[in-house]
Amino acid sequence: MAGTKEIKQRIRSVKNTKKITKAMELVAASKMKRSVSRALSSRLYAGYSWDLLVSLSGRLEEITHPFFIENNKDKDLLILITSNGGLCGAYNSQVIKKTLLMIKERSGNNLDIITIGKKGDNAMRRIGQNVIASFIDLPDNSNLSDINPVSKLIIDEYKKENYKNIYIAYTDFVSALTQKAQIKKLLPISKTEIKEFIDSVGENKDKQKNLEDKKEIIPYLFEGDTGKLIESLAEKLTKMQIYQMILESSASEQSSRMMAMKNASEAAGEMIGGLTLMFNKARQAGITQEISEISAGMTSIE
Repeated sequence: MAGTKEIKQRIRSVKNTKKITKAMELVAASKMKRSVSRALSSRLYAGYSWDLLVSLSGRLEEITHPFFIENNKDKDLLILITSNGGLCGAYNSQVIKKTLLMIKERSGNNLDIITIGKKGDNAMRRIGQNVIASFIDLPDNSNLSDINPVSKLIIDEYKKENYKNIYIAYTDFVSALTQKAQIKKLLPISKTEIKEFIDSVGENKDKQKNLEDKKEIIPYLFEGDTGKLIESLAEKLTKMQIYQMILESSASEQSSRMMAMKNASEAAGEMIGGLTLMFNKARQAGITQEISEISAGMTSIE
């Protein structure tokens, strides 16, 4: 058994670690509250926006905008959203695992990557995947203007017909305890995918309540160029979808980090309890040995 001095040093070390993890838990909880609030507040707008596009989808057959038409390219683009830092549980590993599985299922080098976050960037470069752009300096509380460089690059690449499909790998925020890694198709837009998106949106979110009463297609009347209106709307909705997925990922990251630090703090508390018991046993053993030595000495004198 280790001596009391060594055990006391270990207890002191674990206590210091617990202070750090507890502080990180509180910081993550504060950030999570802001991130979740932003993600939830934008969901209603995103839901109404997609509902509007569905109402307009009856005219999509007449539209020649590239967002609604598949090209003949044999290469796709994937946007991978991860965090810049670690200590957030399985948040990064889940979405990276999904991405690696997608890469494995494809034969040949027909998938390019855009990474948002250092962890995903490091993982993709480690396996030699072609990363055409990296964004590692987005603020925690990003707004639409902050993601303009990301969305502009994605939209421009698709407009140039460099890619047949564009996907996004992100983490969907379900609750503070549950986050789900997803890979969803962003472009091209189709009526079927829009309807599937709206149906899937409500699987684990209260925003389904805002959509379920709007099944009826609204007969909009247009003045002016309908094509330009839907083109502008499609680009704005694409940017909004990218922004929403970044917000979902941010909320998931902070939630996962908060839970990871909470579990670490609880584990440190249990370890301190175990070490304290070990320290008391070692001290009691030392006292017992001293008493035995004193008694033996007294016996020898007598």
